[in-house]
Amino acid sequence: MIDLNADLGEGFGRWRLTDDERLLSVVTSANVACGFHAGDAVTMRRVCELAAERGVRIGAQVSYRDLAGFGRRAMDVPPVELAAEVAYQIGALEVFARAAGSRLSYVKPHGALYNRVVHDERQAEAVVDGVLLADAALAVLGLPGSRLLKVAGKAGLPVVTEAFADRAYTDEGTLVPRGEDGAVITEPDAVVGRSVGLARSGTVTSRSGREIPVRARSLCLHGDTPGAVDLARRVRAELEAAGVRVEAFA
Repeated sequence: MIDLNADLGEGFGRWRLTDDERLLSVVTSANVACGFHAGDAVTMRRVCELAAERGVRIGAQVSYRDLAGFGRRAMDVPPVELAAEVAYQIGALEVFARAAGSRLSYVKPHGALYNRVVHDERQAEAVVDGVLLADAALAVLGLPGSRLLKVAGKAGLPVVTEAFADRAYTDEGTLVPRGEDGAVITEPDAVVGRSVGLARSGTVTSRSGREIPVRARSLCLHGDTPGAVDLARRVRAELEAAGVRVEAFA
């Protein structure tokens, strides 16, 4: 059994990056941008309505306040400020989820914040404090072995591990930084094969060629890559053909 999640609502105003409507016919969980790295009120409302219509779980994809850099630039935000901004983003999306007849199920950091809380205890604690401030029943989605999931688990929040079929891994089980060659895997056959391997065996081949364990309940499909919808459909079809049940974790 595995969940398929995708980053959605990553537009702003008249500009749209992801094909939200078609991706929501494939995935089981939607990581919705909350306005800090992408997204705006109209986009959040539209994506929540589409997700609710399709029975897709809604998650808040929280970020550093970095619209210009799409949330992928390293930033140093004081923990008290970060906790408040995480809660603020969750609260904004929750309004639209409830208006659509649904609710928020989980929180997932985005971009630089996601990578930072893999190792940074203080920033991880700030994110968890923000989640607790907003809703202590929300699950936290993140990388296996990350400081974020350890801190969230200690705080009593449900934790969910995820994997990436289109990102290169280090031998330590972390993601290769996007600025390095080969960090993003774009060859469709490779992405599909890695997806099935992650779901069936809980392993992935690292950049150096080692098979490393990556136990994940959810698989992320990036919505901002060329051909994202067709690739997502193929991944889901191949998973189901391999006997993997595709189902939301929340």
